[in-house]
Amino acid sequence: MKRIATILLLFAVNQVFAQNPISPAGVYIADPTARTDKDGKMYIYGSLDESPEYYCSNRYNVLASADLCRWSLFENTFSYAGNSLYAPDMIYRNGTYYLYYCLSNSTEGVATSKSPAGPFKNGKPIEGAYQIDPTVFIDDDGQAYYYWGQFSAKGARMNPDMQSIDISTIKDGLVTEKEHHFHEGAFVFKRNGIYYLVYADVSRQDRPTCIGYATSDSPLGPFKYGGVIIDNAGSDPSAWNNHGSVAEFQGRWYVFYHRPTHNCAMMRKACVEPIEFREDGSIPEVPMTSQGAGKPLPAIEKIEAERACLLFGNVRIQLIENQKNNEQLASIRSGDRAAWKYIDYGCGVKRLKIRVRSQAGGRIELVGEMPWLASKGGIDIPANMDWTTLSCEVGGLSGVQTLWLQFYGEKSRDLFDIDWLEFENE
Repeated sequence: MKRIATILLLFAVNQVFAQNPISPAGVYIADPTARTDKDGKMYIYGSLDESPEYYCSNRYNVLASADLCRWSLFENTFSYAGNSLYAPDMIYRNGTYYLYYCLSNSTEGVATSKSPAGPFKNGKPIEGAYQIDPTVFIDDDGQAYYYWGQFSAKGARMNPDMQSIDISTIKDGLVTEKEHHFHEGAFVFKRNGIYYLVYADVSRQDRPTCIGYATSDSPLGPFKYGGVIIDNAGSDPSAWNNHGSVAEFQGRWYVFYHRPTHNCAMMRKACVEPIEFREDGSIPEVPMTSQGAGKPLPAIEKIEAERACLLFGNVRIQLIENQKNNEQLASIRSGDRAAWKYIDYGCGVKRLKIRVRSQAGGRIELVGEMPWLASKGGIDIPANMDWTTLSCEVGGLSGVQTLWLQFYGEKSRDLFDIDWLEFENE
């Protein structure tokens, strides 16, 4: 089967404040595996969603950053004709970058490159590994391990060539759905002598919306369930799965995960949050945010609507039609809510500007900190209006807070769409 790979520097974010999602507008990278390279940059390897009708595509893109604030996108770093490519991993060893991939027909393989951004070529199957979601871990003694599987995680020692496994060492049931809430998407790392197996966790709502983890004192277990690191429930009306990784970067640790868009289980976007470790090695759960790895978003700079980290009701993030690289909050109905965490209002702001277009029209109410508190201001939206910037006076907003917008209008009708918002302090 023909394999092709090309590379193109496509996108660079110019802001100094990190923001979620880290996938650029119009690009949907899911299942993010994070790897810090010897060049000092963080690279993200993930699936590439192309349609709300099916998962993934037959190619991968790679994200890269030197500060977790500005990201570059390398397009089409590995392609495989004929089958969809599911969640990948990448590891560096002895001058070669190894990309581990899986196909929609349950076969798994490895391709190589001399650059962390690809192109990755010469894909070949890994005999003995059949299912999905490969990941690789190299222990302190130099021994590499290969993990994969769904519902029951499997692991084995890798051979020195890094392109095959020692089939005699395969161990099944490292973590399972019954005992560890394991769904899929294993990722392994080591910290302070503890081995962590991170994965899509199905412990809540009978859906694998969480990134959970288990720990062991051995790379092949036994593993003990540790809990949830992050849950993406509430990021989209149809949130279904999660998949991610944990990595250290410049002395801090981060969890990488994805959030769905378009009111579907697909069209997912990579995100990042800082995490901490307790003295016993356990990891406290962290919330989804709009700021990601950086500081709270400045209120007086434009905040894109798709940075919302919580959506309740019918509202969802989706592309603006005929605009390849611009997204919006769409299909907003009465009673819906959206939140951005966290916004820095400084010493205070006086006015909100918001770019909207309308169908039925309605009203936007702005609430700070908690959604049940009193309104800080509101805007009436006329019906049947093309994209327009409207504004209103606001008060009582200062310091760092969550921003909540609440939407009201005629029941069971789409009211309006939102492109961006911005505050003024004078």
